[in-house]
Amino acid sequence: MVLEKKRLDITERVVGKLGNGEIQLFEENEQIGRLILNENKNRFELKNGYEEEQNKIYKYMTVTTSPDEKYVDCDSESGWC
Repeated sequence: MVLEKKRLDITERVVGKLGNGEIQLFEENEQIGRLILNENKNRFELKNGYEEEQNKIYKYMTVTTSPDEKYVDCDSESGWC
């Protein structure tokens, strides 16, 4: 088993709530950051593990992978493997 860091595009799952000159950003029910609205330039402030790039929001996750691992369930009674 190997731990691998993945970057997932979660843009479609992010919801924004407008208030006080900013948009609070949520993934499901968890607030992941905010978009601060400014006349000159809007900017993202995201929790650690999230990133904005080219108007998309990404989440970094550690996943387990098992490259080359095969599942074998042998039936000792019938001899099938």
